[in-house]
Amino acid sequence: MKVVGKQSNSRMCIICGMENPIGLHAQFYNMEDGSVMTPFSYTENHQSFPQRVHGGLAASMLDELGLRALWAKGDESVFGVTMSLEVKYRRPVPYGEELIGRGILEKETSKFATVKAGIYDKAGNLLAEATVKYIKMDVGQIAENADPHEEMCYLLRDEVREIAWCGKAD
Repeated sequence: MKVVGKQSNSRMCIICGMENPIGLHAQFYNMEDGSVMTPFSYTENHQSFPQRVHGGLAASMLDELGLRALWAKGDESVFGVTMSLEVKYRRPVPYGEELIGRGILEKETSKFATVKAGIYDKAGNLLAEATVKYIKMDVGQIAENADPHEEMCYLLRDEVREIAWCGKAD
């Protein structure tokens, strides 16, 4: 699937923070179908049991894909917080393998958004999925004295123009 844009990364987020020593350093791409995708890998540091990623960390990626799906429209000034995250674990999520995260906006109003998110293996098998419900909020309501331009300070240019996608479109 073709990439049409790239999103910024933060400094310390566990999912996308480029300065977080145990983070995933995931990079997010706006796709031609309006979704957001990220090729990423968990490490052994993210395990719950040998060969498996902790379910909370899988849920964290799904949660991140929720906001990122809003940004897939090209406006990274929209922020919010998760109101609910309904996760279904379909198969064990492995570490040490490239995975694909995908989120797509299902419904949006001026104040709320609902996103479907999934984590897939390279063969396109759905490993975990979520429905994420967000309430849009001003950054000042989320964190006192927070500057999104200071935190979301990395826009890493690369040559990614397409992401192999074998999964079923939501």
